This record gives sequence, C-alpha cells and structure tokens, in this order.
Amino acid sequence: MPVSTTTRPRSVLSRIGRTAMAAVLVAGGALAASSGPAQAADNPYERGPAPTVALLEASRGPFTTASQNVSSLSVTGFGGGVIYYPTDTSQGTFGAIAISPGYTAAWSSISWLGPRIASHGFVVIGIETNSRLDQPDSRGRQLLAALDYLVERSSVRTRIDGTRLAVAGHSMGGGGSLEAAASRPSLQAAVPLAPWNLDKTWNTLQVPTLIIGGENDSVAPVATHSIPFYNSIPASAEKAYLELNGASHFFPQTVNTPTARQAVAWLKRFVDNDTRYEQFLCPGPSGSAIEEYRNTCPSA
Repeated sequence: MPVSTTTRPRSVLSRIGRTAMAAVLVAGGALAASSGPAQAADNPYERGPAPTVALLEASRGPFTTASQNVSSLSVTGFGGGVIYYPTDTSQGTFGAIAISPGYTAAWSSISWLGPRIASHGFVVIGIETNSRLDQPDSRGRQLLAALDYLVERSSVRTRIDGTRLAVAGHSMGGGGSLEAAASRPSLQAAVPLAPWNLDKTWNTLQVPTLIIGGENDSVAPVATHSIPFYNSIPASAEKAYLELNGASHFFPQTVNTPTARQAVAWLKRFVDNDTRYEQFLCPGPSGSAIEEYRNTCPSA
C-alpha cells in the first residue's frame, strides 16, 4: 500500500545552547569530536540508551519508576488517578502522557501501561474519569485537565517539560484522545487504543497519531472506527495504524508486546524527538501478531 513521507519537526533547537556548545568545542580544541556527543547536543530531549527490540519488548524500560495516587478531591476536571514517574533526576525534565480508560472501566483495567511507559523516560498519569459512563468528548477534556494538573499543580511538576505532552486511551478513552488532540494542537502525540467515537472525521487533527486496533473488535470494529479515523487524519500530521491479528476490543487490558512496543516508540519519536526510534516506525512491525500496518514514515 502507498506510503507517503512528510516532515514534521517536533522540537526547536536552542540557538543559545548550540552557540555555547560550539564555544566549548573551539576552546577545547575538540572540533573533531565523535558524532555521539554532537548528536546528543542536537536533541536535548533524548533520554535513555540506544533502543533495541529487546528493550522495547521488556516488561520495563531503562528507568526506575515510582508512583503516587491522586485523590479526586484534590483535582478538578477529572477523577484523580495514579502518576508514574522516573526517579532519575539527572536526566533533566521528561515529557508527560495522560491516559484514559474505556467506557465503564477504571484505570486499573489498563494500569500496566503506566509503569511500562514511564520506565522509558516519561511522566504518566492514568486517570479515573468523572463518571464511568463519560463519552469521548468528556474524556478528551478530562485528559487535558489531567495534563494541566501534572504541569501546574502536581508534586512532580518540576520533572515535566510542559511543552512535550501527549494523550492516549482505550475505547471511549481512545476516542477521547482524538478529541483532546484535535482541540489542543500543541500536543506532541496521541495514541488511541481500540478507539470508539461517533465522529469519524478528523481532518483538522495535526498531532502525530498512532492508532492501534484489534482485528476481531466487535465493540469498535476497525472498519467503522480505527480505519476511518486513520484515513481522515491528514498525512501532514504524521500518523500510523497498527492492527493486531485476532485481537478483540479488550487487547489493551492485557500486557501486549506490540501495543507497548509501538506506543513507546511513537512517544519517544514525537514527544522526545528521538529519531533513533524511527527504525521501529518505518517500515514498522511485522510478524504473526500483526494483521496490518500503515504509516506516513516520519522524516528526521
């Protein structure tokens, strides 16, 4: 199937930082330094070691994490939840992701995603919704309220780069992540999982979006949800669609290697602007667990 290539830089280099680095190199006579440090200077958001398949498929990434509960009584706009964050304070700030569960579900239904994603160098908040029956538009607003809380009021706010934020969710939470991304184009990434939404057209969405669907989903069939969503998002946004072979609507509720592997790679590429992860996005995953994969092949 045709693959288009677009360019969408997700970070702006610091002119001051580049100038200062050049001055140090000249003063030290190190203009012939190896490419490793130069590449690190080019991307101040790069976190963690060079990625491998084994690293992405492991139950935890390279960062040790901790968690803390957030009471619904201490927040507004969403129902509280759990924050997961890297304990390493030597890496600078991290990007942050808010994740919503699905219709009638609690965060515990997909809570394995919290420490899994955080261990790759992100602050994650898994939210409880105001009501188990909240629709996608409400869940989208709640995801944004959770991000605002993380950046402005949470006890881990000093660990977060408020310019590098993303959303994700399952089912109506996945539909909510589309709503959030459409209403806040400054987000760096969205990862809807088996998304459900009555709105099928997202042609104004400009946030890089990875949609993961299940081949045998009978609640939000990919033919009437994930695929139309993907097709309607403009290629200029950067997008990918992963369909899991034989998977039901509830695949995000169990530890699933293709889901975590691709979600982490997507977040690293677009939230951290880490081009080392492009190898996992283009040409993308293959094997018996994958029914189909489409993408726009992000460019550095």
